[in-house]
Amino acid sequence: MTTAASYAEFAAREAHGVSPAYERLALAVARDREMLALLGTLPPAKRQPNLLFAVVRLLGGPVEDPAAFHDYVVEHWPAVEAEMRTRATQTNEAGRCAVLLPVLAALPQPLALLEAGASAGLCLYPDRYAYRYGDRLVGSGEPVLDCAVTGVAPPARLPDVVWRAGLDLNPLDVTDPADVAWLDALVWPEHERRRARLRAAAAVAAAEPPLLVRGDLADDLPELAAQAPAGATLVVFHTSVLYQVPAPRREAFAEVVRGLPGHCIANETPDVLPYPDLPEPPGVALRSVLALRSVLALDGRPLAWTMPHGQAMTWFA
Repeated sequence: MTTAASYAEFAAREAHGVSPAYERLALAVARDREMLALLGTLPPAKRQPNLLFAVVRLLGGPVEDPAAFHDYVVEHWPAVEAEMRTRATQTNEAGRCAVLLPVLAALPQPLALLEAGASAGLCLYPDRYAYRYGDRLVGSGEPVLDCAVTGVAPPARLPDVVWRAGLDLNPLDVTDPADVAWLDALVWPEHERRRARLRAAAAVAAAEPPLLVRGDLADDLPELAAQAPAGATLVVFHTSVLYQVPAPRREAFAEVVRGLPGHCIANETPDVLPYPDLPEPPGVALRSVLALRSVLALDGRPLAWTMPHGQAMTWFA
């Protein structure tokens, strides 16, 4: 797919109805020869819309008006290019904990959590957040994570987490204002509730920073998992991560996980983590920010359709 086509597809499939600002920008970039030429100097993996738009936001550039956006990128291209070459899209959405919680609460307690592709580790605190499933509130404090649930009762309790760790090629530090600023820049312009949720979750994590290790999902997972305390149920989990991993490495990661004790929770789209005989996904009510539906699974057994950012889940019958 050409860069122009990828920006047009982003506008149609991901930004339409979700972010008017990013829809306008993506359509404009798709028709902008000067901008496409600049993007063409980057490696293909670094040309993605989310990365470009977030970098411009991080640098303080305009993202509401396509003409102003064009002028800013062209004028400041050396700075934009440098950030795009070194940055990666590492959206860290604490709301994903809302779809993990029913599974985590049902496992033998206490838990040792290990997140693959942890970013800043905000999803390692499911026991510290509050959740609202319809009219049912679970837990207390901030942030409150809202999730529409169909087909399963909300959990009656929060999990008991005694150890939490994460693995990432480029872990982010919630105590570093620059890293938190990058996470903030990755939130789309109109999504103020997500931005507030990010800041509240970052405050929770900063009060007791997680153990985050720089490393490869497959190669370095066993060594980190071995640090989990005895007597706790090891739970390896990953959410919306495998699309960034080449297919052969996904299988290598899956093989490593199968060799570990405990359990594995996955929340990924079925095009990157396929399952046989899935039921038909729900209708437009579960349209995600990424215009994709994810499947929540425990130890390879699919359980529910979810929205990748945790806004809703429909349990399989």
